[in-house]
Amino acid sequence: MKKKILIIKIGYSETLDPEIGRVPSLGDVLRTTPILWALKEKYPESHITWLVAEQAEPLLRGNKFIDRVLVWDEFVPFQLMREKFDVLINLEKIPGICALSDMVDAWTKYGFRFDSIEGAYHAYEKGMIFIEYLRDKSANNKPKDFWQKVLIEMLGVAWKGQEYIIGYLPKTKETYDIGLNYKIGNKWPTKVMSKGKWEELANKLTGLGYTISWQQGLSDLYEYMDWLNSCKVIISHDSLGMHISLALKKKAIGLFGSTDHQEIYRYGHTRIIHPKIDCPQMPCYSTKCLTNLNCMENIRLEEIVENVRSLHGRP
Repeated sequence: MKKKILIIKIGYSETLDPEIGRVPSLGDVLRTTPILWALKEKYPESHITWLVAEQAEPLLRGNKFIDRVLVWDEFVPFQLMREKFDVLINLEKIPGICALSDMVDAWTKYGFRFDSIEGAYHAYEKGMIFIEYLRDKSANNKPKDFWQKVLIEMLGVAWKGQEYIIGYLPKTKETYDIGLNYKIGNKWPTKVMSKGKWEELANKLTGLGYTISWQQGLSDLYEYMDWLNSCKVIISHDSLGMHISLALKKKAIGLFGSTDHQEIYRYGHTRIIHPKIDCPQMPCYSTKCLTNLNCMENIRLEEIVENVRSLHGRP
């Protein structure tokens, strides 16, 4: 019989960041998908269920390795407490979800569990690497390794640069030279470069003869993925758009400031730009600037243009 595997990655909390929230992080769900390669390597004959927030479900629909997508609601926990699994992987740190993970009947468990003494999250034996990672990151704001690598090695599988997996096949063809992915959600405003700087960048690029498209599909994930696919090069904050670009194997330029680009494996087709300023807090992983230096406003537009030229093969 096939091994029954349950992945709990709803998107409510960043897996390898101390933050715990209630606003789904769609990018966090997508960048978890490389573990599917590892699971299929470790358990070739397996049936995989993924529990996810409704907002992120389109990112998983049609995924070739996922047999069942369960959308989180008030009834699903009762179903899971009565269903049997061989393997459970919980990548959520919200204490109530960790408690649910403990109550699910599974032979082997990875990731986060509930600490009944502290009323908080901790980790199963096969997830202690997460606790060590989070402790080290909290101590100095520096990640130890690529996010994807940490997740895959937790499962006891070798890191081989396993890629993101997305089920949706965009319907568009490449039409624009450059896509400006300038908006992100309200969860992390310190990741954002101001609209004025984006407009200045657009003027520089159009002046060099590049065709520009501003971010589209803000209310529909499928339209958003179609728009990203229609651009030859994506310029993006550290956001969902950057992760979808990685999944679609697009050439991309990622702009980083308050978060650390060293957590992101680039798969050979993504450039990273960060401000060259002397900020003792950067990367701060904070939703508010701690120094008033506003790191994203210190990104050099000339550096972005140079990378655009390189990716387009222009002198």
